[in-house]
Amino acid sequence: MTASSASPDRPAATAGSPMRVLVVEDEGKVAGALREGLEGEGYEVVVETTGEDAFFRLARDRFDVILLDLMLPGRDGLEVLTAVRRQGLDTPVVVLTARDTLQDRVIGLDAGADDYLVKPFAFAELLARIRAVGRRGRVADTGRLALDTLEIDRTTRQVARAGESIELTAKEFDLLHYLARNARQVVSRDTLAREVWRETARSTTLDNVIDVHISRLRRKIDLDQTVKLIHTVRGVGFVLREDDS
Repeated sequence: MTASSASPDRPAATAGSPMRVLVVEDEGKVAGALREGLEGEGYEVVVETTGEDAFFRLARDRFDVILLDLMLPGRDGLEVLTAVRRQGLDTPVVVLTARDTLQDRVIGLDAGADDYLVKPFAFAELLARIRAVGRRGRVADTGRLALDTLEIDRTTRQVARAGESIELTAKEFDLLHYLARNARQVVSRDTLAREVWRETARSTTLDNVIDVHISRLRRKIDLDQTVKLIHTVRGVGFVLREDDS
């Protein structure tokens, strides 16, 4: 983490309280620097140094944002992330890690991360990522979305079609939810790369990953359904709507 000047954007408060951030980091100097920097920006910070402690902390406490290192002693960050997402925890998570390959990013995002920041990083960039995921975490559309016979509950991360429950991976749910939030509007691959995969630039590999997830969603959402909802707009992107006109 590199130093920067204080950000002019202060964290938004909820009912008069500062945003609460859980930092899960086993390197003492890094954890201390994060705590000091974030508290200096007006955040309330709690630090846990093991995956096990973070998991039990999240079972009894509430946070607005989680900063999660992947390489932790005992239960690693990926295990913690997968476990809390399975339990329905929807708190935004920014993964902090030295693992910088595309495959590592895909694995982390598929497990339910909202953003991914590779060490070393600039503190100003971390603040920007926190503000971004914090805003997404407070959006008013956290309830139910429906289109034709498709129902999506963002709070419980449950999906059903024609009354039948559908099992989705964390990334499949994020992709479907984003398409549903923008129902009847064509969403480009650039937008999906940025908003769902949190990547600033497209690549052939990422395009393939997006196409694979769209294909999986089609099989789960539209298979054996008279009305198809997921459509490809050739050369542009994808759209969730009741017909392909």
